[in-house]
Order: sequence, then structure tokens, then C-alpha cells
Amino acid sequence: MSLEKIKKITYSFLNRKSGSTVIIFSIIVSLLIAIFAYFYIPKMAAESYTQGDEIKEKGIEEIVIPEEKIVVSHIETPEAVKAVYMSSWVAGTKSIRDKIILLAEETEVNAIVIDVKDYTGKISFTPKNGTLLAYGSSERRIADIDELIEELHSKNIYVIGRVAVFQDPHMTKTHPEYAVKTASNKDLVWKDDKGISWLDAGAEEVWEYSALIGEEAYARGFDEINYDYIRFPSDGNMRDIYFPYSEGKVKSEVMRGYFEFLKMRFALQEIPTSADLFGMVTTNKDDLGIGQLLEHGLANFNFVGPMVYPSHYPDGWNNFSNPADHPYDVIKLSMGPAITRAEAMGLTRDSLRPWIQDFNLGATYTAEMVRAQITALDDLGIDSWMIWDPSNTYTEGALKKETE
Repeated sequence: MSLEKIKKITYSFLNRKSGSTVIIFSIIVSLLIAIFAYFYIPKMAAESYTQGDEIKEKGIEEIVIPEEKIVVSHIETPEAVKAVYMSSWVAGTKSIRDKIILLAEETEVNAIVIDVKDYTGKISFTPKNGTLLAYGSSERRIADIDELIEELHSKNIYVIGRVAVFQDPHMTKTHPEYAVKTASNKDLVWKDDKGISWLDAGAEEVWEYSALIGEEAYARGFDEINYDYIRFPSDGNMRDIYFPYSEGKVKSEVMRGYFEFLKMRFALQEIPTSADLFGMVTTNKDDLGIGQLLEHGLANFNFVGPMVYPSHYPDGWNNFSNPADHPYDVIKLSMGPAITRAEAMGLTRDSLRPWIQDFNLGATYTAEMVRAQITALDDLGIDSWMIWDPSNTYTEGALKKETE
């Protein structure tokens, strides 16, 4: 009998009776209510509790709406990559980076090279890989890296992640055992003319570290991994220098070993890679004392980017008193031999994607001078290039409009 039914009986009875009979009946009703409360309410509560447990077990006690997550995607490498460089600081500053993105939207530029790790040794965003995170190398310069890449992809802009490898003053502090040392005191970290310390290119632990960075960048949406400073030091007191991991070894063989390591690591994952090499590797047959040979780069990376900045060639090179004044000639004379050497390996000129100059050094670079370098590449049949300006202020007049 339910409590509601007892109440109805009581109400009906009270409307018909009065006096002492009502009092007696009231006592009886009270007893019935007490009995009902004692025996039935706990049972109802238990059933309610049990049903609640069943709901929790089935995971339907509450509706959880997951946060909207960015789906990582990649853009296929364009047939002709036309890129500009963006530092990590600029990439993390929306008001400045938007100008470069707009440049890409309005001109022939279809790719942007962004620092993942620069010469300071700092990774420009917080890694998700626990092993990489444990190194403590990250600095949150690009707080919205995932959103930035998604935006670039939405505009069909190819995103290249640049990783500076062996020039790394952060790692030489946290892991001095991998650092290049002075020969006079092997406990002292060696520094170049700019006061920057280097990692020994023969340290395989550093190879692994650089590969982890590349894999992290690709996992976050970067379409290609570009490796820079993949060489031995070139400036500084070279008479007082000691390499704890590669002392006595042939530098070019050390670098080839590293290049082959990267190729094996990334080819299996089908991750496109590129390498930045000294500009003079295209015309020199030796390793320039830094371990770089053009053929070793071409054999192990999808693309090679010789840094053929006219200002970086010595006075008198090819009889130019100041090579910086001759952008067209320097590019044509430097990249022509590169094509010949690539073809001798069974490769095409498409594997070459040189860095060209848009900064004032040796000469004030006008729109005409920047364009002259691109014209030289066009005349050689090379249609991919990357423009370098450390200040990230590009000469728009040197670039073709999107509609042209």
C-alpha cells in the first residue's frame, strides 16, 4: 500500500466520522504511516541508489562535451616552393606575422620557413613528446603554434620547420659533455668569434635529439623539416679546439654519417626533409673545413638549400671585386655547377632549393637586386627558392603578384 493511498483513505474516513472514533482512527493511521516509513522508504532509496550506480557504470551520469581539437594535417610539397623565413619571435607575434602571411596571400610566395629551434638552442614551443620535454629546452615563443599552422594550411601555405642543430649554447650548458671544448683545457667549452658555443657533430646523442625535434615538429603539422647548422664550426680560434666525439675523424665522413642517420629516420616515416649548406659547396669539391659536401647532402635529403647569398662570397670571387653588387651573376655561377653535380648523381635540379638574399650586406639590396637572383634561377631552370632576411621585412616589389 502506498503512502498516497493511505492519505486518501484517511481523508475519506474523516469526512464521514467525528468524535472519539476519529481520534482512534487517527492513531491507527499514524501507526500505518510509521510502518510504511520503516519498511518501504529504505527499499525505495536503495533502489534509487542502485539505479544511480548502474548509470555511472554505463557512463551516462553526465554528458561531457569534448573540447574542439585541431586535426593535424599536412600539405603536399608544391612543385615550386617559393618561401620566406619567419623567426620564432615574429611567428609568436600575431600583429607582425600577419604581415608576412598577407605577403604570401598576395604574391607568388607559397611557403614559410619558421624557426622550431634557432641558434640559441631554444625550441620555440612546448613539445608534447615527454622525452623531448625533459631536456628543458623549450621556450614558449609561439604560444599558438597549432593554431598558426592550421591558419597557414587553410590559406594553402606550405609550412617548413627550421632546426638549427650543432650551434646550440643552451645544450652546451645543460649537457656540456656534448660540447666542443678548447684543446688547451678540455673542461672548458669552446666558443666561436660571436661567443656562441657548439655541440660536437659526432655526438650521436645529439643526432637523436635533433631527430626528436624534427618528429615533434612534423607531428604538430609542419610539412617539412629543414636542418641548418649541420656542420663543424668555421670561425673562432681553430688552433685551440677539441672535439670529444669526433677528434681525429674525417669531418665530411662524420657529417655524412649524420645525414644518413636522418635519412633513415625520416624516410621510413615519409617526412620531407631539407638541408641548408654553405653556398660555396656548389663550386668547391672539398668540405670547406666544416664537413659539408654537396653530394652528401643531395644523397640524403629531399632538398638541398645552398646559401648562395652574394654578400657571403669573398672579394675577388670570379673576378668580382664585390660579389654583393652582382646578384644575378653570383647566383648563376654558383648554382650552375650544382645542377651539373646533381644530374651526375641521377638527380634533377628539382632537388635544389637555394637560399637567396633580401638583406643589406655588402650592398643595399633593392627590389631589382632581389629579383635578379630569382631571374638567374629561372634562367637555370630552378623554380624553387627561399628568401632570407633576418629582420623578416621582405621587399614586396621583388615578388610577383598572385594574379601575375
